[in-house]
Amino acid sequence: MRGLLAAALVSAVVLAAAGSACAERLVISLTNHRVMITSNYTGGELVLFGSVEADAASASRHGSYDIVATVTGPRQSLRTRRKQRVVGIWVNTASRTFVDPPSYLAVLASRPLDAITTADTQRRLQLGIANTPLPEVIHLDIGDVSNDPFRIALVRLMTERGLYHEEVNAVTFLTPTLFRATIPLPAQVPVGAYGVDVKLFADGNLIAHTDSAFEIVKVGFEQFVVNAARDHGLLYGLTTTMMGLLTGWLASIVFRRD
Repeated sequence: MRGLLAAALVSAVVLAAAGSACAERLVISLTNHRVMITSNYTGGELVLFGSVEADAASASRHGSYDIVATVTGPRQSLRTRRKQRVVGIWVNTASRTFVDPPSYLAVLASRPLDAITTADTQRRLQLGIANTPLPEVIHLDIGDVSNDPFRIALVRLMTERGLYHEEVNAVTFLTPTLFRATIPLPAQVPVGAYGVDVKLFADGNLIAHTDSAFEIVKVGFEQFVVNAARDHGLLYGLTTTMMGLLTGWLASIVFRRD
């Protein structure tokens, strides 16, 4: 009995060592980890670079690698409303609140997701916008319904604003192990922390993943005003009041009729 147990333990150790020995490793980098936007910002982009570090055992794969990169922005509650014509007037007849969905979501893949892995794996790993949870308040409960018309409307509106983006063939392999992808940042991109999750597939299986992050911040006079109002509320209020009184006094002098 002890001999069988010892043999099983040895086999487990050997299998674990073999699994770790043939495992690929992802190394990624961004062109910028801090994006600064001003009042005249009209959009931009970041470039994601990465490489697959493979040992001699993994280099014997017959198929090519696939990459799926998911970029997620800061989360915030959103609400969609349904408008209907009532007595000739468009009014809001129903609404739905989404609980902390990502304010920005980009899915960049080297090929169509169905060509990379199975639908079950896509759902399990939450690959693609369709498989990303967007929990919403439904009758005092919180749930995620994939075919809900409010969810469909939210995805459509966010896509039209460029805040939700899914693109196949967006990841380009420069060599069999070196790849790049462009992350679009529209003019309405929210400020905050962004996460970048990169998954490596081979033969339909997830074999490695890694992550990175970057930050979008506002700079310039507008951000100075925002910071002053938030951090020094009393002084900001007194200053704006004095500016208003001064502007009114100057206007009375300029436009005074003698």
